[in-house]
Amino acid sequence: MSFKTLLIILALTSFSCSNKKKEVITAQSDKPNIILFVSDDHGIDALGAYGNSIIKTPNLDKLAAEGTKFNNAYCTSASCAASRSVILSGQFGHATGSYGHVHDYHHFSTYDDVKTLPVLLENAGYETARIGKYHVAPEKVYHFNTVLEADPRNTVEMAKKCDAVLKSEKPFFLYFCTDDPHRGQPFTPDPWDAPNSFGNKKEGYKDVETVTYNPEDVLVPNFLPDTKQSREEIAQYYESISRIDQGFGKLMNMLQETGKAENTIVFYISDNGMAFPGAKTTVHEPGIKLPCIIKDPTNNSKGITSNALISWVDLTPTILDMAKVDFEAGAFHGKSFKNIVNETNPEGWNEIYASHTFHEITMYYPMRVVRSDNYKLIWNIAYQLEYPFASDLWAASTWQGVYRQKEEYFGPKKVQDYLFRPEFELYDLSKDPNELNNLANHKTFELVLESMKTKMKSFQTKTSDPWNIMWSHDASLQGSGVNL
Repeated sequence: MSFKTLLIILALTSFSCSNKKKEVITAQSDKPNIILFVSDDHGIDALGAYGNSIIKTPNLDKLAAEGTKFNNAYCTSASCAASRSVILSGQFGHATGSYGHVHDYHHFSTYDDVKTLPVLLENAGYETARIGKYHVAPEKVYHFNTVLEADPRNTVEMAKKCDAVLKSEKPFFLYFCTDDPHRGQPFTPDPWDAPNSFGNKKEGYKDVETVTYNPEDVLVPNFLPDTKQSREEIAQYYESISRIDQGFGKLMNMLQETGKAENTIVFYISDNGMAFPGAKTTVHEPGIKLPCIIKDPTNNSKGITSNALISWVDLTPTILDMAKVDFEAGAFHGKSFKNIVNETNPEGWNEIYASHTFHEITMYYPMRVVRSDNYKLIWNIAYQLEYPFASDLWAASTWQGVYRQKEEYFGPKKVQDYLFRPEFELYDLSKDPNELNNLANHKTFELVLESMKTKMKSFQTKTSDPWNIMWSHDASLQGSGVNL
């Protein structure tokens, strides 16, 4: 081979490699950017877009006006860590070992072989970055390329730290998680009836306008007692949410300035309901029915309100689908709702499931849920136990105001009924949205109850739920006892 021939071959090889590189870059540039913005303990009770006329959330309301608002979006467990594992894995926590909190002595952790959303997106060429609350483990399972640091209570500061990610040459996945509006430390107030701060500070936060609320003006959800303590705490909760809204607005303005807004899909969700007794850690509606707003610029439809029943277990397959990343549908317990984002009443989206086992290690109270159309069944597996309190909810002045006065009722429910629950709770949400009339022992609803139990058993079998054993105490469900 002559030297001249060798040069020609090298030149052609170089040209070919260069073309391949350009093809890869072009292919990647066709992929949308994804922002998954997750707040901490934010219910649908406190958003203008969901009907609250008092709270000021103009930026999130704008997102809803420009995208799709889901009326029936559910987390699977009303507990921070357990819920976040589902968001990023597409699998129920009872199947991945993510039964509850990962931190301190709780130490729940996801199995090593679980393939999560950030890892799958990274393998597909995405820049993956996270900022703020993480609360999942182990890191190798929930790995992100880039970890950004900022005060998780100052969402404006958090947004500013994301500048380089928004300007990434690669398509990016930004997991943006606030600490707001979670209750603030210390959880136990002094005096006992002082409202929790919800992260608010008298001196405020840099570059954030402090938006305060008069306790007399707040809207008290139906499940809470309308007391001085409740109203004062809700006012603090609102203030924390208004801080979220400002940071979200800052992030959207920065995105617009990069010129990438038309190729970026934005999700706004929460991990579980408001941090008040009767919501967070429960599987009643205030605990698991959450805000979900999605803006997909590739859809021409705006201001859509969807009644589809979707679940956080659907998020990972949906985001992979939107990101044009191939995946095996059977790898997840959820399914992609990409194709129905702009539909109001899509067919086939009328059923969701929930699975809660722990919050803290001291709060063992497994519950399983199926909602099918308007019927909802809750199975309180450990119903013989007193319902356990999260430490922050027990100390809350909202609860202490009732507990110390030995009141009979907490909101519309008797305190005794809140603490001691029946094995089964069956509700018709179309007639009883506040879940006050348990139909489980009514003869008229025997067939409905059995049908819902059948659905629940099937769900548990399909998702390898260890608590399936409690139906029959069949020891074979425990398997071999060998870690394969």
